[in-house]
Amino acid sequence: MTEKARGSTFGGLLPWLVVSPAVLWTLAFFAAPFIAMAVVSLTLHEGGGFSFANYQQFFSNPSYYQALVNSLEVTLIVTVISILLAYPFAWILAEQIPEKWQRLALILAVLPFWTSYVVRSYSWLLVLAEKGVVNNTLLQLGLIAEPIQLANTRFATVVGFVHFFVMLLTLTIFANLKQLSPSYRKAAADLGAGPVSTFLHVILPLTFPGIMVGAFLTFVLAIGDYITPQILGGNNELLMPQLIMLQIGRRGDFPLASALSILLMAVVTMAYLASARWLKIERA
Repeated sequence: MTEKARGSTFGGLLPWLVVSPAVLWTLAFFAAPFIAMAVVSLTLHEGGGFSFANYQQFFSNPSYYQALVNSLEVTLIVTVISILLAYPFAWILAEQIPEKWQRLALILAVLPFWTSYVVRSYSWLLVLAEKGVVNNTLLQLGLIAEPIQLANTRFATVVGFVHFFVMLLTLTIFANLKQLSPSYRKAAADLGAGPVSTFLHVILPLTFPGIMVGAFLTFVLAIGDYITPQILGGNNELLMPQLIMLQIGRRGDFPLASALSILLMAVVTMAYLASARWLKIERA
């Protein structure tokens, strides 16, 4: 083999050598476990051959189906509220704070990320508990006659989620705002657009990709989270991650837990495909 042919062969193999560690990592820690979980989901807890009984049980049991509905409702509420709070915050950071102070402001904004996720959830539980900060304050002000139920509710779960995901969305929207050229605003002003029209018809559409990326990350992380609903929501309203953990912890039913996990991953995959298609259409 000539030197030129050897160089051509090596050049053809080089891309595969570069990506092989990532491919092997994905196969070993994602594809293989996923295939194993899919196979287990087709078995029965009592033993026996392969069956779709676990999936049939999900669709035939109203409480299982309701857990998925609860998860979707909570996740959508959290995503919408987080966007509504994060966009003004990101706008203030990007447009109102001087350039030299923006880095410090961002550091202060992401401080909640530096605190343990479990600690944040328990902190909110102390705030929202029957004898927590909120109830004690309302009682002292005479606004309520007796403590109101805030902890162990959907409201508490949403508050805990929003506290975390507002920062995530703020970062994605802030990055999008900083990438916008000032010429867009100047062009809109030259065409007679006021500040409100410029924002609605120029700035907001151009920052939608950042909103969508942050919203998708919020959706994925919230719908699969177990800690926050368990600590703040209790067991008054069952979500999918809690339902899956119940099958493992109390019943030891790994096949059913695997089937529920596959269904939850299917929902996340559909959300990804929808957001990816939307972003592709917008870019086109």
